[in-house]
Amino acid sequence: MDLDIDGRVAVVTGGASGIGRACVKALADEGVSVAMFDRDPRGAAVAAELVRNGKSVTSHVVDITDEEQVSAAVADVIAQHRGLDILIGCAGISGPVGVKLADTDAADFDRVFAVNVRGNYLMAKHAMPHLESSEIGTIVLVASDAALVAFEGMAAYSTSKGAVVMLAKSIAIDHPGVRVNALCPGIVDTPMSRADLGRTELGFGGSGLPVMKASQLARHVLFLASPASAPINATTLVSDFGYASRSALGELGFQH
Repeated sequence: MDLDIDGRVAVVTGGASGIGRACVKALADEGVSVAMFDRDPRGAAVAAELVRNGKSVTSHVVDITDEEQVSAAVADVIAQHRGLDILIGCAGISGPVGVKLADTDAADFDRVFAVNVRGNYLMAKHAMPHLESSEIGTIVLVASDAALVAFEGMAAYSTSKGAVVMLAKSIAIDHPGVRVNALCPGIVDTPMSRADLGRTELGFGGSGLPVMKASQLARHVLFLASPASAPINATTLVSDFGYASRSALGELGFQH
């Protein structure tokens, strides 16, 4: 499928690892000039490797919870590329995992919202004038199936991802010239998910859990970010092997 994004310009937050890194590579492979935003300076090595392979990728150390840093980094991208077509919001943190709400520290709760919600808001705010100037201006925010179903011990994360889903809808309604969608994956094999689920050393092999590769999810992101999905707007795509649609009761054993 021709995604028709060759020569376009994209910003990807959280591009140094996990889903963000996979999205950076997938976009670059399609001929997109990609600016990686991440607070982790190791993103420079990721960008350098892709550049050695002939891709157009730059790395920017940015804390997306800081409005001045976001504004300055977006301005740098515009100065270099003279425009912006695609914004992919992958940056996110889990916060306290396996901790019930009554035991969750308020500062930890606030930090999750600062990154997962405020960060996406600030990115959209400062990218918006440039996205509105593009004939294919698009935002894809990576949320989670935890936005749709609650998991024990993940109140901060689940609530923040629910907010991301509504943020995507709200941006799309406020700015009809830009398509905005949220993507809700189940478990993606990333360093963060391995740490959260105690699989850092083992990985997910033999776990019995429904797990996808970050590269698989990146292809979903690219579809939503490209003109190939032009009619899809202000909605949420769930990528979880159908688990959110299944009854928790299991088979009921109806007699026929």
